[in-house]
Amino acid sequence: MRLLHLLLSWKLHVQTSSGCNASGKKRGVVKMGTIRSNRIGEQMKKELSDIIGRKIKDPRVGFVTVTAVDVTGDLQQATVYVSVFGDADQKEQTLRSLAKATGFIRTEIGKRIRMRKTPDIFFKFDESLNYGSKIESLLSDIKREDEEDEENEEHPKP
Repeated sequence: MRLLHLLLSWKLHVQTSSGCNASGKKRGVVKMGTIRSNRIGEQMKKELSDIIGRKIKDPRVGFVTVTAVDVTGDLQQATVYVSVFGDADQKEQTLRSLAKATGFIRTEIGKRIRMRKTPDIFFKFDESLNYGSKIESLLSDIKREDEEDEENEEHPKP
């Protein structure tokens, strides 16, 4: 019984000292699927930019920039984040026309990237650019108010 207890405590000690936490899971280890999906996402981003810019002849597709591509770990689905130059109506038309061209785009991706199965593609607007510009304008407003407050403190009104 004592020997069993010693073996179990030694095993626990070896697991925790060998880079594992108490539950036996590795710390700081990146899964291979994540690396591959990121690599495929970056390759898809390059190819999608070329396909949308050069191959799609739909006049409803405006000036589109592919900002990011998120591919699931099993490589079955890809979410493509796009930024569109124009008003809200042009953005909606562009998104609809990209959704209609999804079959053509998947075929082109399949020809350019050698994979067993080409991921299903979903298009979404990239709201991070709007969010970033909103934060920047708020920060500039705060800076302007601080400068006005400092100016008022230096030159008080009589």
